[in-house]
Amino acid sequence: MTDGEFRLAYVPGVTPGKWAGVWAERVREVPLRLLQMPATEVVPLLRNGEVDAAFVRLPVDREALHVIPLYLETTVVVVPKDHAVAAVEEVELADLADEDVFEPLDDVLTWDVRPGQPAFTRPESTAGAIELVASGVGVLLLPQSLARLHHRKDLTYRTVTDAPQSQIGLAWLAAETTDLMEELIGIVRGRTPNSSRGRNPQQQQPTRKKPPQQRSPSKHRRQKRRRR
Repeated sequence: MTDGEFRLAYVPGVTPGKWAGVWAERVREVPLRLLQMPATEVVPLLRNGEVDAAFVRLPVDREALHVIPLYLETTVVVVPKDHAVAAVEEVELADLADEDVFEPLDDVLTWDVRPGQPAFTRPESTAGAIELVASGVGVLLLPQSLARLHHRKDLTYRTVTDAPQSQIGLAWLAAETTDLMEELIGIVRGRTPNSSRGRNPQQQQPTRKKPPQQRSPSKHRRQKRRRR
């Protein structure tokens, strides 16, 4: 952390707004600065100390890093709105066997065998591949979050049920697990402010024991006193 702020990088497609809102409520004295970065740049920035933590797409080189896997993203195929795939709710990879499938140089999915037929070119970026899909010369498979990020009115997307999935994780330098980092981990994992792992957990008040009640004289003793 520098200049009194906590710098949190995130790859395209991640929407950290909800977590940032919780941070603003709990850590009012330290602003959270959000920095969207290309996936290839996030880890180098983290290692160089230019950001304090990052939402990354797994897998990444974990040397000297702590990484918490968070969630899997749904994989979709992006097609023109008048494409045959648009008529169904979801497809399988086999349904795309005859399609020209673009493989941008920044593709985030890992394939054992790529689906469909290789397209005539490899676009430099996902944004460039989206433009080509809109021209009607092929389709594109990518995480749903990226499909939403690059949304166009003339395109749509459908879930691909048996495609590989991208996973998002939270990463930070293992040597920099600060109190603020613990606070961010708690926020991302949904811990309450009173969690014992939070930065400033509320101290629980010890339970006070009730003073022992004095026993009243037994009935037998009262009867003996009356006889005297």
